Amino acid sequence: MTSQIELFKFTLGNDQSISPTALQALWARACQTSKVAVSRHVPGGLGAVDRPIYSLYGPQQINDLPEVERRLRQLLEDASLRVSLIALHS
Repeated sequence: MTSQIELFKFTLGNDQSISPTALQALWARACQTSKVAVSRHVPGGLGAVDRPIYSLYGPQQINDLPEVERRLRQLLEDASLRVSLIALHS
């Protein structure tokens, strides 16, 4: 089985959210494979009001990562989600 690596991180705009199931489906559609995973982390700390950070994982040998990123950005836009997306690939 191919191991997965973190490919993107993002935060959503204020007062926006996405369910894990919807995010998983969106990400799988962008990657064109079901072999993906998602996670959500809320930075902690005394008095922290930081927004959650979402991470997107996919196969190490994913094909045409720039095209996956383009599809991901388009799908997020189509879902009316304002994101600050960070690509973790070169």
